[in-house]
Amino acid sequence: MDVTKKKLAEAADKNIISNQQAERLYEFLAAQSQDVPRFTFTHVLYYLGGLIAIGAMTVFMNLGWESFGGPGIVAIAIVYAVIGLKVTNSFAAKNLVIPAGICAAFVVCLTPLAIYGFQQWLGVWPDESVYRDYHRYIKWHWLYMELGTLAVGIIIAWKYKYPFLIMPIAVTLWYMTMDITAMISGGDVSWELRKLVSLFSGLLMIGLAFWVDIRSHKKADYAFWIYIFGVLAFWGGLSLQYSDSELSKFIYFCINLLMIGVGALLVRRVFVVFGAIGSACYLGYLAFDVFEDSWLFPIALTAVGLGIIYLGILWQKHEKTITKKSRLLLPAPLREMLEAKS
Repeated sequence: MDVTKKKLAEAADKNIISNQQAERLYEFLAAQSQDVPRFTFTHVLYYLGGLIAIGAMTVFMNLGWESFGGPGIVAIAIVYAVIGLKVTNSFAAKNLVIPAGICAAFVVCLTPLAIYGFQQWLGVWPDESVYRDYHRYIKWHWLYMELGTLAVGIIIAWKYKYPFLIMPIAVTLWYMTMDITAMISGGDVSWELRKLVSLFSGLLMIGLAFWVDIRSHKKADYAFWIYIFGVLAFWGGLSLQYSDSELSKFIYFCINLLMIGVGALLVRRVFVVFGAIGSACYLGYLAFDVFEDSWLFPIALTAVGLGIIYLGILWQKHEKTITKKSRLLLPAPLREMLEAKS
């Protein structure tokens, strides 16, 4: 529900609650939601600044850093990490949860850089690749950096317990699936294999996110970033599959519709967004390829759209009864999670 000050004032005007209760309730709800990520100017500034800082030490790292050598890279990474932890603790002491979580995630993202520098320092780096290639290419020897990042990420997430700390862990898990595939295949990773690995690793991450969601929904949204990268990996791998079969394309459409339903059930927009994109792609394929010269197709599609609207009306009319009866069939943990989200 979108509870605003205006709606509470309207409730007070209708004598449902008093004006004093409306004011106190609004202050209570505002305090409860201040640490939940929202599309506000303050939160946009938080995440924009944090992602720029993280990107500077990861994706946008240039070759200039190679001139510091292994010892220099390790030393700089440690200095950055110490500063990041001090800033994290300072924000945490002031109960600024979102900035503290972003700064802690910044520290986790420094881990692969530090491990890379350490390997260069010891002279055990296996080839001519450099750190910036870590985010661009699939190689088996990135695994040391990824395992170290997972270890540091889990330790810091356990200590600070901020949901945003799951983001670098989720990204690292995604990277690991590709690099483990490269190791198993001897370094020869075909495009077809990458697509399949992305699809199945995405499914595994979605399953992990669902488990985390059930276990932690009463505390914080720790599953958010795992869902994001799980759905991205799964849908990307699925959408890149090639097939000449109309049945396969229709199954793809059905899977995307199922994703929309799952997203609505779990209250996870990422499923709905990618499911809608996939569905629109399939309908576009029908319109511009299969039924290119058919004047009946737009009419049929309009009828389908109006039918779906009518189903929505029926659902709204019987939603409480259907929801109540269907949830009785679900396991208790899942039922509790869905009730908490509704």
